[in-house]
Amino acid sequence: MGNVTKILNIDPPFAIAGGEIVIDCAGFETHDPSQCSVLIGDSPAQIVALGPRRVLAQVPETKGGRVEVKLKSGGNISDPAHVTVGRKLAGDLHPVSNPAFDPDDGALFVTRSGSRGEELPVTLFRIDLSGDVSEYSGDIPNPTGIAFGLDGQMFVTSRLEGVVYKLTPFKEAVVFARNLGVATGIAFDRGGLMYIGDRTGTIFKVNGIGEERPWTQVEPSVSAFHLAFGPDDSLYIAGPTVTSFDSIWRINPAGDVDVFFKGLGRPQGLAFDRDGNLYVAAAFRGRRGIVRISPQGEAKVIVAGTNLVGLAFSSAGEMAVVSIDSVYSVPAQIKGTLLRS
Repeated sequence: MGNVTKILNIDPPFAIAGGEIVIDCAGFETHDPSQCSVLIGDSPAQIVALGPRRVLAQVPETKGGRVEVKLKSGGNISDPAHVTVGRKLAGDLHPVSNPAFDPDDGALFVTRSGSRGEELPVTLFRIDLSGDVSEYSGDIPNPTGIAFGLDGQMFVTSRLEGVVYKLTPFKEAVVFARNLGVATGIAFDRGGLMYIGDRTGTIFKVNGIGEERPWTQVEPSVSAFHLAFGPDDSLYIAGPTVTSFDSIWRINPAGDVDVFFKGLGRPQGLAFDRDGNLYVAAAFRGRRGIVRISPQGEAKVIVAGTNLVGLAFSSAGEMAVVSIDSVYSVPAQIKGTLLRS
């Protein structure tokens, strides 16, 4: 006789440890909750909500990759379904925005930003393709945004100093532009022009020799501005406020501002895929993680996770996801935009 309990679907299909997944099921006997359990990999998961047709469970620390999920009630255990869990690459970090992949060698850069004014010996780390973490620079106080220019040059903002630094091949951080307010988000347009988000609401344009000028104004943010260019050549901006119903702004090349999407909780890092979908580290309809928003404005959480602040796509389709203290690799097979932002 086959198993009575069947798992019909798991949503979202990807998760970080600590994230909550919804397990749609049939025939799950829940009259005695003490006899019910969820196994993810070899570990029991914390059950957040329980019903015969739907279970909400928190993903435990487990091995990364494609992991079995089973429902157990008394002596009955379901056939396995699967969820893809991100592999932890490094901890004891403090990212506050997107990481960034080096377009030349595929290495991932991530910050240990620290609290405002905090002096740390190393504030920028490099993670190579094998997963080895190395110290890269300690010259940038409170590093926030990281982006690579069209020529492969890396730039990092300092929200403490209102400065953009350029990293030389010798790992030296050289001031490239100043007077940028509380400099947070950074992105490059198709022509290679730099844009910087000042947390007080100003978006600056910075030319190739570091000359800055205010471009447009949006609402101030309580933490940081996060920037990404879309395939329509518009600049998209996330800046969390005190509301739980925040917007993603869109600024066209003429500088006109409109709302692309409204209804996110604390939206932070942004990235586009090559199909024009926007990915945001945020909460949506009470669920937290990485939210995918289609060009038509249809939103869905695709990675479950908590305290996420940013993401980036590698050329191989890997999604790097950062929380407030760690960085994970999710084999999502999603190709990022060719724009380096």
